[in-house]
Amino acid sequence: MNREDIMKIIPHREPMLLIDEVFLEEEGKAVGYYHVKGDEFFLQGHFPGNPIVPGVIQCEMMAQSACVMFKDKMEKEGTLPLYTGLNKVRFKGIIKPGDTIKIETKLIRESHPMYLLSGKLSVDGKLCMSGEFSFVIMEER
Repeated sequence: MNREDIMKIIPHREPMLLIDEVFLEEEGKAVGYYHVKGDEFFLQGHFPGNPIVPGVIQCEMMAQSACVMFKDKMEKEGTLPLYTGLNKVRFKGIIKPGDTIKIETKLIRESHPMYLLSGKLSVDGKLCMSGEFSFVIMEER
């Protein structure tokens, strides 16, 4: 899926759409990619002269990359995926402009509307971040 396909599933738009493409590998696993261009809003002050992708942005990329697994549940207009928790998050490497991030997510447990997943981000095969996250798929009121 490219960005246009992703926008048909999740409500995120520029500048918060943080995934360039994502693929369903097998049931319960997805792989996404994001190329850090260098002009993103989150790099402007993090850090001047030494831009690094913030950890909170990496967590958001991880969650957005899982979207392909829940396409059938999120296609309905007015549906929102909302974070409910982060666990065991660890940052192991720095992500900088010019890097292409590989984002791998795996479903651990589901009980609709609640989901628990694990994920990791890597650049050139080197682990940069890993963790577990949970979210709920809600309908807007």
